[in-house]
Amino acid sequence: MQADHPYPSYQPMPVTPRQLAFARKIAQERNAVLSWEAQKDRRSLSRWIDRHLKDPVAQVDHRPSSKQVAFAEKIARIKRRQVPDECFRDKHLMSRWIDSNKP
Repeated sequence: MQADHPYPSYQPMPVTPRQLAFARKIAQERNAVLSWEAQKDRRSLSRWIDRHLKDPVAQVDHRPSSKQVAFAEKIARIKRRQVPDECFRDKHLMSRWIDSNKP
């Protein structure tokens, strides 16, 4: 029985798989902790989702990882080419360049 509910016979409903997947996505995007307490029933999880949707999204870094850059430079040396400058500003462009220039 939940103390904060006006109906004494209230039984908490389990979270749905879609609700849990959505909450996990929010937690990952915002670098937030999704506690077990928030996951115990639909109402708790809905409150957690609402609270975290109001928070601004963490700054996403669009630059390529150091491993991507190192791999692209290795490919460029092997193929005697240069990695285009715009690839160093966007990880998706870097990924496409790597895919199209793999040895």
